[in-house]
Amino acid sequence: MTRLRFAPAWMAILLAAAACAGRAQPGGAPARDRETLTPAALAERPFHTLYEAVQILRPLWLTGGPPDGIEQVYVDEIHVGGVAALRTIRIPSVALIRHLDGIQAPARYGRDHQRGAILVTTRAAGP
Repeated sequence: MTRLRFAPAWMAILLAAAACAGRAQPGGAPARDRETLTPAALAERPFHTLYEAVQILRPLWLTGGPPDGIEQVYVDEIHVGGVAALRTIRIPSVALIRHLDGIQAPARYGRDHQRGAILVTTRAAGP
């Protein structure tokens, strides 16, 4: 009987959580994906380098994870080094940028990716 007394409260909590998960931005636009950057987002401002764009639009990609490591960068699934490599990638050539956190990146690429990984897909490779 005690369990039934709390059922309406749990139902209200679950409904509220479901509503927040699918939350849209003002104007009915879908919520932005915090793990992805598109060419449209990169076109919002005149960025000099891809590093600058990530630093301004997704700063947590560069600061998350344990301090004893460096974020790894892949361009079209080829490892190109740390975040400094983002300074060499031309913004017009980018089709999509995706971030893998410190759990997803080591599962996909190995132990030396505890800080995460930034995956850049170029227009030549397709999204």
